[in-house]
Amino acid sequence: MSSSTYNKQWHDAQMQISDLLQIEIPVGEPKPETDKLAVFQLLATMYVKYVQSFRKLEECYDQITHAQKRRVLRHVLDGCIGRIIELKHEMIQLEFSEYHFFDDILQDLKLTPNDIELPIPKYYKLERAEALQEKEKLLGEILEQIPAKESKDKQDLNMTLEEAIRLIQNHERARQGRARAQMYRNLLKEMERANANRGEASMDRNIAATHIQRYWRGFITRKKAAQWRHEEFMFLGMEPTPLPKDTKQTPQYQQRKTEERRREIVKHNEKEFQQALVSIKERLRNTEGPDMKERMISQIRQWFLECRDVTGKFPDYPDEDEGGSALIFKNKTVAELEHDIQEMDNAKPDKKDKKKDKKDKKKDKKDKKKDGKDKKGKKDEDEGWTMAPSNFVPDLNEGNTSYKDIWLGKKDSALNQAYDGELIKEEKRLEVEEAIRLEVDELMREELKNLKAAIDKSKDKKKKKKKSKKKKGKKKKKEKDLTPDRTITELFTELVEQGIIIKPESNNLSEFEGDYSYLGTTLRQAGIEPMPSLTDVRHLAALFGILPLGSEAIHEKAPLVKSVLITGPRNCGKKMLAHIIAHETGATVFDLSAANIVGKYPGKDGLKMLMHLVSKVGKALQPTVILINNCEKQFVKKLPKADKELDPKRLKKVLPKFLKTIKQDSRFLLIGTSGSPFDAPVKPLCKQYSNIIMIPRPDYASRYLMWKSFITKNNGIITDTLDLSSLAKVSDGYTPGYILGAVKEVLTERRISQQQTKPLQAFEFIPALARNDPIYVDEEESFKKWWSKTPLGNKRAKAAADEEDGGKGAKGGGKGGKGGKQKKK
Repeated sequence: MSSSTYNKQWHDAQMQISDLLQIEIPVGEPKPETDKLAVFQLLATMYVKYVQSFRKLEECYDQITHAQKRRVLRHVLDGCIGRIIELKHEMIQLEFSEYHFFDDILQDLKLTPNDIELPIPKYYKLERAEALQEKEKLLGEILEQIPAKESKDKQDLNMTLEEAIRLIQNHERARQGRARAQMYRNLLKEMERANANRGEASMDRNIAATHIQRYWRGFITRKKAAQWRHEEFMFLGMEPTPLPKDTKQTPQYQQRKTEERRREIVKHNEKEFQQALVSIKERLRNTEGPDMKERMISQIRQWFLECRDVTGKFPDYPDEDEGGSALIFKNKTVAELEHDIQEMDNAKPDKKDKKKDKKDKKKDKKDKKKDGKDKKGKKDEDEGWTMAPSNFVPDLNEGNTSYKDIWLGKKDSALNQAYDGELIKEEKRLEVEEAIRLEVDELMREELKNLKAAIDKSKDKKKKKKKSKKKKGKKKKKEKDLTPDRTITELFTELVEQGIIIKPESNNLSEFEGDYSYLGTTLRQAGIEPMPSLTDVRHLAALFGILPLGSEAIHEKAPLVKSVLITGPRNCGKKMLAHIIAHETGATVFDLSAANIVGKYPGKDGLKMLMHLVSKVGKALQPTVILINNCEKQFVKKLPKADKELDPKRLKKVLPKFLKTIKQDSRFLLIGTSGSPFDAPVKPLCKQYSNIIMIPRPDYASRYLMWKSFITKNNGIITDTLDLSSLAKVSDGYTPGYILGAVKEVLTERRISQQQTKPLQAFEFIPALARNDPIYVDEEESFKKWWSKTPLGNKRAKAAADEEDGGKGAKGGGKGGKGGKQKKK
């Protein structure tokens, strides 16, 4: 697309954000809302619209080449991402559920599920490309030096001479048998041809030609009809479009090349912009600087004389802390300036006043605590819901204002313009003026001193500056550096050699296949709790992990997510999702699973050293992901004998302390994966992992999408003979890992080469799939029961019970019914 197209797209996104800001920043005081459904509709609609703006802004920031526009875009883009995260957390607190369904809102706004798919900003990795390449190169070099472990399943290839001869004989006999069978097959075909030609009767040439024409025309017509049907199905999206022979001629390839070319222009323009900042500032200082200096000196001298005429003496020059001569240039009269300076001198509060203020503050706090305890229950009922204060709305408002003031309606003077020189002049003129003002202040202080000595014949009374006493706050205990003499590279190398730091699998979030839940809202309105779809899981992975971790500016202001528990049945993609979060953010991955750290850094001192290395290297190489597989074993009371050897409870006391050290400025994320979270007590597990992503069994739509995607990615060709609908129906209960395993087992090199003559059929995949046990309903129910015991599950069940009791009371029943849980599908 062209620059004008991206500028128009940016304009559309800004106008949508401007409309949303009118809701976010109301003119008067917002009225509390008591209707919970109306509140959720408001939050969900805002969320969907912010996601639409986010998608547009992300594409614009990636492709717009103007350096100054990119700075405004980045500011608005980060604010938009942060506001999306805030809205998601607010919906979680309102609905007591991590999963939300927007199918009714999408229908009202005439959108598709793809329109609210969360993209991963490309600048997360592009702006750190060099650092990531260096880290990957170092990691690869260290891994190459480590000797590969020989697999236990590797067979011993040594064999005796007799065994070798017997093996050769078997293969030779098989070859001879195949050759003999082929020879007999050819003889039979020749005999059939001879018998067919014996009984043929003579036919007139015209009749024979007519028969040939009839068959040929029928063949051509059937072929054309099949081609037309195929083209129509492709147009309707019912059949996949065939891959072109030359991929370089496709529009997608040309678009990728154009995007890469524009990214190169962005780098070139950024260099030009940085050079222009320096050169224009120097030019302004040389050309306009002398005039600025003379003007300031003349204005200050004029102020000296005016003050002497009004007060009869020369004034005191403002200190640098008070703003210096900046006070003089604020278009104030002499009397106002004198008054301001005196107020600044007398504005220091007495100690007695400070003590009184402290006592009053303490009393106010105590009163507030008492009132808060008494009125906690009344607030929710009487006041209702109001929008929580946002950390990102001011950023959005600031970016929107700068867009309207500067860029709205402004056209670039040239194609792929690098920067706007006039805007740089306006910005740098203020910096030059400030620098010159400081120089002028020093000169004029001396001149004023000499004037007072010469004309007033009075000594200049030096102001005694009271030393500002530093507030003695609580000194934070600094952690002792156990490795002061070692560099980060050395520590990184040690952790890689020990297998603590691992290389994440290079999977993107889009590779986590799954379709959208189209009936979520309908089922909830009917009182049935729907299972989340894999699209919802993708969104949670982005909102809890990728989007906050990828940007330091967003992480500092967004709701803090320290830990995430990824749970679900076997082979559903738990580890893959954890690796996706790390890969998409370019994070350093520390594998602290019990099976991985067994025998490493033994004892208390060793464990202390391990956590110190994780903290030190992780802070230096942020963002950081700490991965713990089978994390539920850390809390299980009675462990099997096999698990006792791994000592999974080794980190039980250390991890909570480590989580307390994670603040807004440190981009750490603890990810635990669990296939059986119900084996562990709920309270300690949920206390350590405050956010839960539960991966469900894939539904029919997701399974259909998986079969189609996995077969295509493994070089399979989908034809009319392959019934994907039946495969999706038969594979009910099987998770993505089993489906992918079946596809890989069937699509061998030999089978791939036979596809032109022998197309794939659905029955080929069933034996490979049937060797595995599916996820039965009982196992899925156990996950649902476990989730209902989590803090969010308890709150949701309690809220549902309160609604039922309220409904019965409204009908006039008067009797308090039991709080039943919602039905689950």
